[in-house]
Amino acid sequence: MFSMWSLSALGTLVSGLVLAERIFAAPTCNTPSNRACWSPGFNINTDWEASTPSGTIRTYTFTVTEIDNWVGPDGAIKKKAMLINGAFPGPVIKADWGDTINVNVINSMTTNGTSIHWHGFRQLNNCINDGANGVTECPIPPGSSKTYSFRATQYGTSWYHSHFGSQYANGVSGAIQINGPASLPYDIDLGVFPITDWYYGAADQIQLRVNDRNNPFIPNAPGSPPASDNVLFNGSNINPSGPGGTYYKVGLTANKRHLLRIINPSVENTFSVSLVGHSMTVVAADFVPVNAFTTNSLFLGIGQRYDVTIEGNQPVGNYWFNVTFSNPICGRSNNANPAAIFRYAGAPNTNPTVPGTSPADPACQDQTNFTPIVTRTAPIASFTPSANDLPVTFDVNGDATSVKWKVNNSAIRVDWSKPTLQYVLEGNSSYPREGNIIQLPNSNVWSIWLIENISPVPHPMHLHGHDFLILGRSSPLPGLPAGAPRPFNPAVDTASLQTNNPLRRDSTMLPGFGWLVVAFKTDNPGSWLFHCHIAWHVSQGLSVQYLERLNNIPTAMTLATITPNCNAWKNWYPTAPFKQYDSGL
Repeated sequence: MFSMWSLSALGTLVSGLVLAERIFAAPTCNTPSNRACWSPGFNINTDWEASTPSGTIRTYTFTVTEIDNWVGPDGAIKKKAMLINGAFPGPVIKADWGDTINVNVINSMTTNGTSIHWHGFRQLNNCINDGANGVTECPIPPGSSKTYSFRATQYGTSWYHSHFGSQYANGVSGAIQINGPASLPYDIDLGVFPITDWYYGAADQIQLRVNDRNNPFIPNAPGSPPASDNVLFNGSNINPSGPGGTYYKVGLTANKRHLLRIINPSVENTFSVSLVGHSMTVVAADFVPVNAFTTNSLFLGIGQRYDVTIEGNQPVGNYWFNVTFSNPICGRSNNANPAAIFRYAGAPNTNPTVPGTSPADPACQDQTNFTPIVTRTAPIASFTPSANDLPVTFDVNGDATSVKWKVNNSAIRVDWSKPTLQYVLEGNSSYPREGNIIQLPNSNVWSIWLIENISPVPHPMHLHGHDFLILGRSSPLPGLPAGAPRPFNPAVDTASLQTNNPLRRDSTMLPGFGWLVVAFKTDNPGSWLFHCHIAWHVSQGLSVQYLERLNNIPTAMTLATITPNCNAWKNWYPTAPFKQYDSGL
């Protein structure tokens, strides 16, 4: 028997138009007029690091397959597709705040291992389920499976993806929706809205060419990536260069407030988004609820998410939702004007006629002027930039054929057959140098890091296992030519750092030729990647591992959890048709 909420929660699909959707029972006090409340004792002001509601268990099964010459969602042929349950994007994981999520991943491919990372999830005392092969586990070999189990201690919007090289560029990714409170009331939850670049070539072939210093996609620019062939909205779009595909459509209701969950799960593209005739009010940045902030456009780096509300306050009609590219150095596409259609109920089934105007160029930088509702303060008295400095460099001279991205002058390369956690759980501290391991203190202290970019290319940086506080970031100095290096000046820049409740999130942009200072507390045992989320770049080595609270790792997890999958991997890998040629991430 369905309750009234359950009936409305089943969602509606009318003539290809996606309308509101929700599948779980409503909490006792979360209503359209009061989204700040969730359930007795839990609301928007609850510090989820200290307290999380009890929940139920949500179980999913993912079967990963590979298909050659797949007819993609825009009608074009993709040379190699790797799909979850036969579709792209993969299934949306939906749960409520406090639920436990179990996902059984079955590798039915024949040529590749795989692993699934649950982007942005804290995984407190649960690093072993983080899904970073070579760090927390061995890859899942063909013919094998693994069940990941983790708790939704946070709420909001995120995504999952393969961490096996650049494999997710072939399609191994999907969205995650964790229902919880919000800082503004809303009437209709429109669900997840992933916007991603799309490539017709096979990811490994693209990666090999990106790595090849003698055959770049852009002449005289070694390491340059290709333009994406298209940009997809929740897996749909027209073909920009021929027939096929359809515009993705989202339904709006007049005089209602809608919640939209925007995700950038791209491989290389960063971009701005805007909805013609409408503003957007941000209520969450990544998994962090923020005070409502209204804007006409948003820049999204790779891995970033924004929960926004949209007022249905315009005349009934059709409106373009536009993607706009900034400088080509932070993403370009063969689809010059990617767009979806937002259609009011009662509007004709036609394309919009007003194209809209491009937003101001954000210069490849995400906004930081959002205020988290639950506050954090990071003391910087002990911050020593020279001791906690991570220089990012681009090496075109390491050998005669390849290019690499390095941190601290080292390009990461993980060992698929022996992950970092295995070293720790065996009591073996002889970590390989190319693991790029940085050991952190064993106590709860603020760890503050300066990342300096010795290249003109901006990087979307993502930290596993934590949100970080963004204490500061470089901006061009008066009189300094555009694109000139902007190193951190301790005498001047330390005083500019914001320590009292700055924006925190799990992904942010590192400026080209600039710097970024982030802080997180060492309270989560494990080995956590901190890496560029341009898939081509992390494959070329742009990552470190933070080995955190080493002494507590054996208490939080056991070697027996790792061993079966690693044994299966080591039995299969000698016969693998392709060997590791990159970082493995």
